[in-house]
Amino acid sequence: MTIGELAERAGVNVQTVRYYERRGLLAKPRRTDSGYRTYTDVTLDRLRFIRRAQELGFTLSEIGELLVLRLDPHTTASTVKARAEAKIADVDRRIHDLEHIKHALVHLAGRCHGGRGPLGDCPLLDALGPLSSAGSTVD
Repeated sequence: MTIGELAERAGVNVQTVRYYERRGLLAKPRRTDSGYRTYTDVTLDRLRFIRRAQELGFTLSEIGELLVLRLDPHTTASTVKARAEAKIADVDRRIHDLEHIKHALVHLAGRCHGGRGPLGDCPLLDALGPLSSAGSTVD
């Protein structure tokens, strides 16, 4: 199949396929005599594996490690389970951090009177720290 067909069947864009190739997550494809990339169902399966792993929160580096484990005949179930448990702990840490962020924002938003009053009626910006006028442009 062509790169466009592969991308469509996997639910990604063509640039994503090329990026995964550059990262080494997908093997370099065969090319036709006219230079077009051609892909097999094996590549499609691998691309779907990558997408599912991303949906579970794995980074591309972690996905690369999972792909290596999957192809290594010496990989044990306990090795894979350890990776999953490490990811669960990472997700728990992120949830904890997000709860702290939410709590701080709820507190600051609760102190903001809103409406058309002056900025002083809403301490959120002040809580983020002082801002000099020299660096007041937003990029």
